[in-house]
Amino acid sequence: MCLVAKPLDLPFDPIERAAEIWADRFGPADAMAAVTSIMRAQQILLAGLDGLLRPHGLTFARYEALVLLAFSRTGALPLRVIGERLMVHPTSVTNTVDRLERDGLVRRRPNPRDGRGTLAEITPTGREVVTRSTADLMAARFGMAGYAAPELGELFTLLRGLRVAAGDFRPEPLPPAGDGAGQAATAAPLSGPGTAASGSRRHR
Repeated sequence: MCLVAKPLDLPFDPIERAAEIWADRFGPADAMAAVTSIMRAQQILLAGLDGLLRPHGLTFARYEALVLLAFSRTGALPLRVIGERLMVHPTSVTNTVDRLERDGLVRRRPNPRDGRGTLAEITPTGREVVTRSTADLMAARFGMAGYAAPELGELFTLLRGLRVAAGDFRPEPLPPAGDGAGQAATAAPLSGPGTAASGSRRHR
């Protein structure tokens, strides 16, 4: 699919217009408008992020895989684990690792714990590319420069509920009320490298 990255400069909001027509014909349009906005936002963000990463020879999907390997204790992970952590199909992982390997950013090696398994291991060149490309993404605030930190935290929390409902992960139970820990957990800032990857999904 070709993503429309350039400004469309329409004289009206097409999603808002669609919601008005939807409400007249089918009923409440809040869910439809929200979903359509999220889908369009994904297009905008992917196109922008891929544009930032293109000079480094990466797409955002390949960047996510490289960062995951860079974060791992040994710099290497089984392909199965990469798929689980990035929440993508095994075929997508294979294609991503194939491309990274061709570019010299990753190498495959046998898994010593599994005679039939394969590890993807980040190379020194791959680590250098992660450092340079991450600097560009951070400078652009991952395409979210128009939002303040509290707004980004609220957005993360809202979408996290959708992910929990879909079974992405099991959230940790909150401590019993009254011991102070629950309040601290609720007030903790929502940040960290895992939030970048998000979600997906993406062109390999």
